[in-house]
Amino acid sequence: MKLRIFLILAVLGVLGAIAWGAMRFVKAAGASTTAELPSTRVKRGRVILTVDARGELQGGNSEMLTAPMTGGGDVAITFLRAPGELVNSGDTVVTFDTTEQEFKLKEAEADLAEAEQQVIKAEAESQATEEESRWTAISTDSDVKLAELEIRRNPLLPAINARQNDLSLEAAHNRLRQAQQDFENKKTTSSAGIAIQVAAQNKAKVAADSAQKTIDSMTLKAKTAGYINVQQNTNMNMMYFGMSLPPFQLGDTTRAGMAVAQIPDLKNWEVSASVGELDRGHLTVGQKVTVRVVALAGKEFQGHVKNIGGTTGSPWDRHFECRIALDDVSPQLRPGMTSNLVITLETLDNVLWIPSQALYESDGRTFVYARGPNGFMPQDVTLVRRSESQAVITGIAENTLVSMSNPDQLNKSASGSQQNGAMKALQ
Repeated sequence: MKLRIFLILAVLGVLGAIAWGAMRFVKAAGASTTAELPSTRVKRGRVILTVDARGELQGGNSEMLTAPMTGGGDVAITFLRAPGELVNSGDTVVTFDTTEQEFKLKEAEADLAEAEQQVIKAEAESQATEEESRWTAISTDSDVKLAELEIRRNPLLPAINARQNDLSLEAAHNRLRQAQQDFENKKTTSSAGIAIQVAAQNKAKVAADSAQKTIDSMTLKAKTAGYINVQQNTNMNMMYFGMSLPPFQLGDTTRAGMAVAQIPDLKNWEVSASVGELDRGHLTVGQKVTVRVVALAGKEFQGHVKNIGGTTGSPWDRHFECRIALDDVSPQLRPGMTSNLVITLETLDNVLWIPSQALYESDGRTFVYARGPNGFMPQDVTLVRRSESQAVITGIAENTLVSMSNPDQLNKSASGSQQNGAMKALQ
């Protein structure tokens, strides 16, 4: 009996030691978990609300060079400046193959030369016809005068001869009227024939001038000085479906109206950025922006919000296009440079603020996890302003310790770890 009692007491002692060890482990794990919970304090002071974004540098009033209207199919590029090359006003940037247009010009010039000769021929024929008609009119007028002279002899002639003279005079008058009428008709006809040939000449001249203008338009020159920004070749969209399109190169073909190159205005720089939907409601035109160009380390440029465009992206990740105009520029800027933007939304003085990570919203409530006697517990607050990094709030005391993460989730994770540790200790 004594041995059995001794064994029971020994077993109870071992179990008590194990339970005491498990309790110590749970307390130690809980203390460790509490210590690992990130937290911060509610601060009072000046808050400058900003929005961070990333964009690409572009020319403000860019000059776009497009393929000309040739009236035919695609045209091939025979000369193209290198991307980033500096050009001055009047420099040739792009030229296209003019073989077909030069052939059309030769045809138009040949038609023009033929039309000019037709005009000369029509004028000569008109002059000859006019002289012939004038001679006929003069001849018939002479016949009339001779017939009138014969009429004077009628009193001395027999009646039949006098009647013949009268008829001869009447016939002479009829021939004169007909000759005069033919002269006017042929003169009008000749003038119309000359006008037709002149119209054909003008038509041929217009065709020749149009062909020459088309040839001239196939050489694109810079209107302003700037750096060349070669555009993407969208003619290859089928070959590069789903891939980044390559820029135009020498020998590529273009359709009429396609943008081939762009020359940004070096005096008007802009940054095209994409802003998240959460920050869109805080942006207004004219807000100040600090621009840091990645390629120009240590340099800052000041600008302002120029305009805010439409939305892009999927319904769960919407962004808005925002264009920033630079107030000061530098000759070191180049199109396409990546830029980091800091948009100043508003400056608030003597306000309470916490990092945005420490503010939570759920079921219409806005709250923080404030430290109390029983640990971090939810406490409702009022949100005044919020940016990506800071939140201005009211309804809480200054210097209150708040959690940067959800304690409930951390406690669940810690509880699972404690149970596993306890089970190992028991084993």
